Amino acid sequence: MFDLDRWQEIWVTITRNKMRSILTAFGVFWGIFMLVVMAGSGKGLENGIMEGIRGFSTNSCFFWTNSTSEPYKGFRKGRYWNMKNSDVEIIRSKVSHIQYITPMIFGGNSANNTVHKDKAGAYNIKGFYPVYDKIDHQQLIYGRFINDIDIYEKRKVCVIGRRVYEELFQKGQNPVGELIKVNGMYYRVVGVINPITMIGINGPMEESVILPFSTMQQAYNYGDKIHLLCITAEDDYKVSLIEEQIKSVLKEQHSISLTDNQAVGGINLEKQFTMFHYLFLGISILVWIVGLGTLFAGIVGVSNIMLVTVRERTKEIGIRRALGAKPRVIISQIISESLILTLLAGMLGLCLGVGLLTVVDSILTATRENTHEGTFFAHPQVSFWSAILALVILIFAGIIAGFIPAWRALQIKAIDAIREE
Repeated sequence: MFDLDRWQEIWVTITRNKMRSILTAFGVFWGIFMLVVMAGSGKGLENGIMEGIRGFSTNSCFFWTNSTSEPYKGFRKGRYWNMKNSDVEIIRSKVSHIQYITPMIFGGNSANNTVHKDKAGAYNIKGFYPVYDKIDHQQLIYGRFINDIDIYEKRKVCVIGRRVYEELFQKGQNPVGELIKVNGMYYRVVGVINPITMIGINGPMEESVILPFSTMQQAYNYGDKIHLLCITAEDDYKVSLIEEQIKSVLKEQHSISLTDNQAVGGINLEKQFTMFHYLFLGISILVWIVGLGTLFAGIVGVSNIMLVTVRERTKEIGIRRALGAKPRVIISQIISESLILTLLAGMLGLCLGVGLLTVVDSILTATRENTHEGTFFAHPQVSFWSAILALVILIFAGIIAGFIPAWRALQIKAIDAIREE
C-alpha cells in the first residue's frame, strides 16, 4: 500500500543537502546520457552505411583484369589481357548457382563529353546489360531502363543519371525522347534514374550516361572487350563459394597460370558486408562498455553519498531501532533514497539523450531531402529494448548503490548510535 508519509520523508532526506545531491546525481545523469548518445550515434553510423548500400545485391562479386605475375605456356610475365564476350556464356555453363551475370565497359569522361543543345558536361559513360538493375537497383524518375531489345538491336538510346538531367535539361522538363551527344555520337534519352545506393562502379550513377552494352561496344570500337564482369549468386548460395571457380575458368580461357593470384582482380561484396557486420557489432560492444563504465562511476558516487548520509543520521537510525523499527524498514528507506536519486538523474539523462538524437535526426533528414545526397550517418536512435535495458540497469544500479550503506546502517548498535555525537 502506498505510504505518502514515508515517501515524503525520503524526499526530505534527499533534498536536505541539495547541492550535494545534485552533484552526486550528475554522475548518474552523465553516465546514462553518454550511453544513450553513444549507442544512438553507433546506430546512426550503421544506418547511414546500410542505407548507402540498400538496393545493392550483397551476394555479388566483380572481376577485372590485371597483368600476369607468372610466365605460362610461352607467354611472358607481365602480359596484359582482356575478358571477352564469350567468357560470359562459358562461365554461365561451367559455374552453377549463378543468378545474374553482366559484363560492363566504360568510356572516357573527358571534358564536355556529353552535350545537349547549348549545355555540356563531363560524365561517366557506362555500358551494360539490363540485368545490372537487378544487381544495383535504380529508382526511375522518367521513362524506363535499358531493355533486352536495346541490346539485341544495338539501339542508340541512353539512360541518364539525375545530376546529368539537372545540368543538361530545364527543371521539370521530361527529357524522354530528347537527343544528347555522347563522345561525338547522338543517343535518344529513354529514362532518368536516381541511385538508391551510394555504391558507384566507375563513378556515381547519378553522374553517369548508360548505354546498351552492345551499342557501346560497336559504336566506340571496343570489339568484344569487357572491362568488368558482375556476378550475383543465387539467394540461398554464398557467392564466396563460386568466386574461385570463376577465376579459374577465366584463367583457363586466357592461358593464365592457375597459381597466378594477380592476373584476375576482384572484390567480393559478401565479404565486405560481413566485415561491416562485425565492425558494427564491435562498435556496439565498445559503446556499452564505455557507457556502463561511465554509469558505474556515477553509481559509486551515489553509494558514497549514501554512506555519508548514513553517517550523518547515525543517531536518528539508533533511536528508530530503539523504538522498534525493523531492519527491513531501515534497509528499504535507504535503498529507496538511493533508487529515487538514481532514477531521477537517470531518466533525465535518458530523456535528454533521446531528445538530442531526435533533433540531430530531424536536421539530417531535412538536409538529405534538400540536397538529395546520402550520408554515412542517418537516423541516430536507440531502440525500444535498449531504452528498457537502460531503465533496468538504472533500477538495479540504484538498489546496489543503496545496499552497502543500508548494510552499514544495520551494523550500528542502537545504544552506540544514540550515544553518537
